[in-house]
Amino acid sequence: MRSLAPLFPEKTSLREPIGEVWLTGVDCKVASGLFAGKTLGEVWKEMPAEWRGTHFNERSDFPILIKFIFPNDKLSIQVHPDDVYAAVHEKAAGGRGKTEMWHVISAETDARVLIGLVPKANREKFVTAIETQTLEEIFVHWRVQPGDTFFVPAGTPHTIGPGMVLCEIQEYSDLTYRVYDYGRVDALGKPRELHIQKALDVIQFGRPVHGKVSRISLPSHGSQRVLLSACPYFATERWKIIVPVEAASDPEHFELFIVLTGNGEFAWSGRSAKFQYGECWMIPAGLGRFSLSPQCPTKLLRTYVPDIQKLRDGLKQKNHSWQEIEKTVFD
Repeated sequence: MRSLAPLFPEKTSLREPIGEVWLTGVDCKVASGLFAGKTLGEVWKEMPAEWRGTHFNERSDFPILIKFIFPNDKLSIQVHPDDVYAAVHEKAAGGRGKTEMWHVISAETDARVLIGLVPKANREKFVTAIETQTLEEIFVHWRVQPGDTFFVPAGTPHTIGPGMVLCEIQEYSDLTYRVYDYGRVDALGKPRELHIQKALDVIQFGRPVHGKVSRISLPSHGSQRVLLSACPYFATERWKIIVPVEAASDPEHFELFIVLTGNGEFAWSGRSAKFQYGECWMIPAGLGRFSLSPQCPTKLLRTYVPDIQKLRDGLKQKNHSWQEIEKTVFD
């Protein structure tokens, strides 16, 4: 994509197309605060334990990768391994699988994603579809609208089409097994490498497809707050705020706030910092109480690594049924 609007409206008519913007890559540099100028990887190792939270120790790797995705064409059809497979077969690449979610920021009327296979698509039919270049016919096709959320667990084949902007929140891993690339070639005229055997090893044929997920309303004061999706690797909420709101950090884990629209100010312990759309902010686990004051209607995503059973129990205590919870919270 040669334009990164609406998140980065100043980035238009780019000389080179950009497909992704990473917000929490370990090579990304911190823009402000105590560790300004250092990479996130450096900061994660140096930060006090009370910033990371009790979930993490000094040997833990940074757990969540956040991206904005700007597809200008169909992405390759691919699948990601789970932790068990990656630990055995991908030690050199970090040994960590990849479960992810997508939140739709903007979308054209005919935008589509493909997530999961139709029930009749077994391993044999999948291989035949690769050979006959008819893979899309055995996928579940999902219409995409702004505000939708899709959950893509490891082992689920998928692809993203053009005409949308997504925020991807995922287990921190870059392991991708490419199955089909629509005949594209690189600058040297060579097709990109495919990983069909590994993909067949990790695809969970016959597993129910999650795809588009339901959301759960959460208690809020002065804001609209919903849980979009949760699993052991991340829990993500969407906040819509038009007036100042108070919040508090959790000593178990740090939090990340991704600003999708609007701007305003964080305030804590007599200090403050201005935020705007397109940014990602880290809230240390030990920060305590803080506030968000929007200057205009503002939409943010809040994500963190949850205690998944504690999250489920909390939702049950707020009278959400297990049927409702199972549509949003996954193991």
